Amino acid sequence: MTYTLPKLNYAFDALEPYIDAQTMEIHYTKHHQAYIDKLNEALSKHPEITSDVEDLVKDLASVPEDIRIAVLNHGGGYLNHKLFWEIMSANPQKEPTGKLAELIDTTFGDFKAFKTAFAAAAISRFGSGWAWLVVNPDETLEILSTANQDNPISDEKTTLLGLDVWEHAYYLKYQNRRAEYIENWWNVVDWKSVEENFVQ
Repeated sequence: MTYTLPKLNYAFDALEPYIDAQTMEIHYTKHHQAYIDKLNEALSKHPEITSDVEDLVKDLASVPEDIRIAVLNHGGGYLNHKLFWEIMSANPQKEPTGKLAELIDTTFGDFKAFKTAFAAAAISRFGSGWAWLVVNPDETLEILSTANQDNPISDEKTTLLGLDVWEHAYYLKYQNRRAEYIENWWNVVDWKSVEENFVQ
């Protein structure tokens, strides 16, 4: 199975001024493409593998040992970025609605408190990684952070929302101001897409 870059639903400059066009183009065409190329290279060593990459990352123990780390890193990189592009929009729905909104309020107090807790997880991630809103197997919500390109599905969690806090995601515009990047990022988060992930 060979993977390719997922199609973007917007132009590189569509998320300006919050995410600049140059960062978007480099992030998408260089960084995401590199993860895909290395994932495909690893999988080419085992043509007998027919499982989707999501299933492989969910069950890393089932992946042949010689490519397991590559699937963790590059399969995770593929999946993480795919979600990241999908949950952003030039014309986003700015807040959650319906059952997801109710669950956020119940779990975190209210939407503002959720955003504060999520931002704290993103800011406190040492080095490179991601902040996530996930659904646990018992259908509770949780905010967490993972290192590198690790994906919470490896721990039986379903990802709804993910924020890339690798420096390549923001450094050209924000330099070392990760907190400012996170604050501005909320302006392009499309809660309609997040809700679709929740429903699915």
